[in-house]
Amino acid sequence: MTGPTMRFLHSMLRVRDLARSLDFYCNALGLIQMRRTENPAGRYTLVFLAAPGDADRGEIELTWNWDDEDYGGARNFGHLAFEVDDIYATCARLQASGVTINRPPRDGRMAFVRSPDAISIELLQKGSPLMPAEPWMSLPNVGSW
Repeated sequence: MTGPTMRFLHSMLRVRDLARSLDFYCNALGLIQMRRTENPAGRYTLVFLAAPGDADRGEIELTWNWDDEDYGGARNFGHLAFEVDDIYATCARLQASGVTINRPPRDGRMAFVRSPDAISIELLQKGSPLMPAEPWMSLPNVGSW
């Protein structure tokens, strides 16, 4: 059976001390920093890491929120991310299977769903975002992701 094309992109981990985390992941484990994004407006930093030679097989996204936050037992693990050929078709297929679209792809680029065990799954449109379209533009967020 051939289904829609999907490619694993990254797993996101929230970190409390970015310097300490980079020391662990890069210096101790040997991962390589692929890119870094600072977002002063959102008050966070994203650092993407990969094993040497494995950047095309998936990355780890370290998210450092500048404001102190208690993540509890499981809030430090953020989400799995997959690139999809058609985010609208993927969300429609998931919805038809009974999956709740927690964050609809209103922008034609990104959506979130949750696994039965409440693991957040980010779906990202391959290439450029699709043109915003209904019913997705009008759907509200549901729950959390």
